This record gives sequence, structure tokens and C-alpha cells, in this order.
Amino acid sequence: MEKTTLNYLWINGEKVSTSETLDVINPATGEVIDQVPNGGEKETKLAINAAYEAFKPWKKFTPKKRESYLVKWADNLLENRDELAAILTEEQGKPLSESRGEIEGCATFIRWYAEEGKRVYGEVITGSNENQRISVIKQPVGVCGLITPWNFPGAMVARKTAPALAAGCTVVVKPASETPRIAIAIFEQLMKTGIPAGVANLVTGKASVIGETLFEDRRVKKISFTGSTEIGKQLMKRAADQVKRISLELGGNAPAIVFPDANLDLAAERIVDNKFENCGQMCNGINIIYAHEEIKEKLTEKIVNLVKELKVGSGSVPGSDPVQIGPLVNEAALKNVEELLQDAKAKGATVLTGGERTGDSKGYFFKPTVLSDVTLDMKLTQDEIFGPIAPILSFRDEKEVVEFTENSPYGLAAYFFTRDVNRVYRMAEELDSGMIGVNGTSLSVPQAPFGGIKESGIGREGGFYGLEEFLELKYISLTLENTSGGY
Repeated sequence: MEKTTLNYLWINGEKVSTSETLDVINPATGEVIDQVPNGGEKETKLAINAAYEAFKPWKKFTPKKRESYLVKWADNLLENRDELAAILTEEQGKPLSESRGEIEGCATFIRWYAEEGKRVYGEVITGSNENQRISVIKQPVGVCGLITPWNFPGAMVARKTAPALAAGCTVVVKPASETPRIAIAIFEQLMKTGIPAGVANLVTGKASVIGETLFEDRRVKKISFTGSTEIGKQLMKRAADQVKRISLELGGNAPAIVFPDANLDLAAERIVDNKFENCGQMCNGINIIYAHEEIKEKLTEKIVNLVKELKVGSGSVPGSDPVQIGPLVNEAALKNVEELLQDAKAKGATVLTGGERTGDSKGYFFKPTVLSDVTLDMKLTQDEIFGPIAPILSFRDEKEVVEFTENSPYGLAAYFFTRDVNRVYRMAEELDSGMIGVNGTSLSVPQAPFGGIKESGIGREGGFYGLEEFLELKYISLTLENTSGGY
């Protein structure tokens, strides 16, 4: 495929360049593949200006009219899915099969919100006296700053932008510096729909500069951020200066709990699918596997056998769809995985498979790894691994494993496997997480609310809950004139 150059911002419906640029690295080779604009305060303010002016007419568009642009956007993405998937894989590293699935997921979310935007309902409330009429309406928040991550750089642009536009908001998107090209390309497909200038804008560059500009400007009414808990806490404090609305989808430490009555083949397969998707770089990805002591040995053997079959390599190589594990996103991510592994080994963990870099010294590849003899004092049980390491611990009963999970400050996702319907309800209600997977590990669907509790964030993406994040409530009290001419 001919190389696609994506070296521009989208501001007020136009391509904009800058004198300063940022290198984009292919994590499979460590080489520079492109340069994108290093947008700063000036470009971000221009984008905010455009979004602010565009909001006035856009919020008055009927939901049906807004839907037409979103549906065209989804269609454009599907028509160009192969080219978009290649761009995504080249800069992020995931296999082409995963990238194509991500682009298709973008279209699914966009289409869902195109429809859901037509179902923004208000309410009529009984008044406190015979002449009072109370109603509640919902209106778009306004200009929104959307800050997206590098691990799902296509999906997160769609998952944030689609509900914002469907609600009647306008946006300024800041993609991750590691993966800006796919965001630019996805926006190009949005611009091809003829959407009014300024409704959707995109600025690449340093997060600190662009983010600060978004927070400083009072015309930006809402910030949506997906990323680390550490940065999320800083942004939450920054939002307090203007009491700016904010939603945060942050880190996780998801457990996968397997009870002795579970289907072990099913559990092993779905745990491996989740744990090693995107090279383990998922916020809702499994961090720790808790196996009941009665079945720990059997489950571990099944997991190890499946992991040994995983093929590691560059997802960009022609005919590489059989590749299931790509590289980590950068050198820092690779070193973090190595440090967590060394800490675990120093404290007694045993490597059952993997445990080292691959022979390709150019890319950021690490072999899929399974650990046993893991204890809760190891860093990888407390911190988000965000890499291809699966630590396995044992537990005795429900009470003990729930206590293990309660020690984590995170509460994004939790998974468990059982055939006992009574246990299903007990565990689902006891586990301290915003999302629970029972006998399965796939959670991201457009109709359901994705998000966590505790230090894993606030707010939700997906479902009508995700649309509500971009709407304000307005209460209207009308007093009727009485027949005598008074009130």
C-alpha cells in the first residue's frame, strides 16, 4: 500500500499545518514513520474559537439532521477500513485483524449514537399548586475537549466524538502523541460528510499545552479524558478551578476469578483472549488471575498451553493476520513490563512461559508470559501491568477472593467464571467494580455503560448514559394566569 501522509490538524473544517512537528514511531521497528503538527496554545485556541462559533447553529440542528452526518461518517469508515486499519497498526502495533475490528467498532458506536441522539427525552412533573406547570428539558453542554489514549486510538475518538455530536455539542479532540495519525485519518472521513465547519476539530501536539489551554478557556464546558489514574487526578483538580464538567476513564486492576465449578476450557480461552489482546494494553484487561485452589493446577496448564500457541510479530507485515501479539507501544512500556517482572521474580514468582523480549531488537516485542507462585506483595498485583504478563494466584473461598480484590484502589472491571447462579448474584453484587463479566470477558458494546468506580474514574461511555454525559438538565417552572387576571 502506498504510504499515507497525515501531517495536518483539522480546525474549522480545514487542514492546518505547523512549523514544529512531532515524530511518530512504528513500535514494531522503532523507526520514524511520519511527522505530525506540534500544535500548541495558538492552534488550540483557534480550534476552540471554531467550536464555539459552530455550537450556536449546531445545537439547533434537529437530531435527525445530526444523525445524517454521523451515519455517513460510519459508512465512510467501513468503506476505508483496510487503509485505516493499516494506519492504526503501523503506529500502534496491534495486529491488522484487531485494527480492522477496531475500525468496525468505531462505525458501530457512531451508528448507535446517531440513533440514540433522537431519543433525548425531557420530563413533565406535577406542580405544587394548580397553576404551576413543571417541565425538565435536556440541552447540549457546549464545547467539549476530548482527550483520547493510544491503546485504542481509533475507537476512543469515535466513542467520545459520536455521543458529543449526537447530543448537539461541538468538539476539540486531542489524540495521544504516540498514535495521532489514525485520529487524523478518521477525522478526514468525518470531514468528507460535509459536516459544518468548526463542529469537529482536532489538534495534535503536547498534551500539557493543549490540555492546559482547554482547561483555561471558559467556553470549554466539558472535558472527557481516558488515560492513567495519575493524570486523571491532576485533571480533576484542574477542572475544579471553573467547576468544569469532567468525565474520566482511568486505570484498572481487573481480576479474573475462576471457581471450581467453572468450565475450565472456556475460562482459559476467554482469559487468554482478554489478557493478551492488544499485547495486554487494555484498561479493562485482566491484571490478575485468581484460580480456586482445587483447580489452579489444571487451569494453569490450560492457560500456559494456549499462551504458548500465540504468535508474536509485526502486524504490518503482508499476510500477518495470524499474528496475535504485536509490540508494546514504546520503549518505556517495554521497560515497565520488565521491571514488574523482575520485581515478581525477586519475590518468588516462577515464569512458566515467556518472560523475556523476543529476538527482534528493533521493535518493542515481549513474549506472552504466565507466572505462578505469585503473591499480593508483588508490584504487578498492585499496579496496572499494561503488558503481556498473566500472574496466577490461588484462593480458598468467595470471602477470601473478594477481600483480595477490595484491597485495590481501582474498580474498573472484574470477571469471574462459575455455573452456580446463586454465586453469580452474590459475586456480581460484592465485587467493587463498575463492570462485571460473568463467564465472558468482552465488555465494550455501544448500548452498555463503560466505566469504573473508585480510582478508575467517573462518568460512563456507551449506552444512553454516555449521551447524558454531554447534556445539561434545565428545570422550567411556569405559573399560569388565573381566570380573574391574577397569578
